[in-house]
Amino acid sequence: MLTFIHTHSTRLYAIAAAALALVAYYVPGLPTELILALSAAILGTGEAVQRIEDAKTTKAHSGGSSQPAVGTE
Repeated sequence: MLTFIHTHSTRLYAIAAAALALVAYYVPGLPTELILALSAAILGTGEAVQRIEDAKTTKAHSGGSSQPAVGTE
C-alpha cells in the first residue's frame, strides 16, 4: 500500500483536493472552520507530495542511486 501511495502520490493528492472542493460546494451546512482546516491540511499534504516527486526526480537524474533523498527518510 505504501508503494502505491509513493508511486501515485500526485494523483491521490489531486483526488483529495477535488473531493474537498466538491464537498465544500455541495454540502451547504459545513462550518467554515472545518473547510479552512481541511484546506490547510491539503496544503500540507501538497508539500509532502512535492518532496516525494522531488525525490523521484533526484533519483532519476542520479542514475537510480539507492540512497534516500533528503526529506524522505
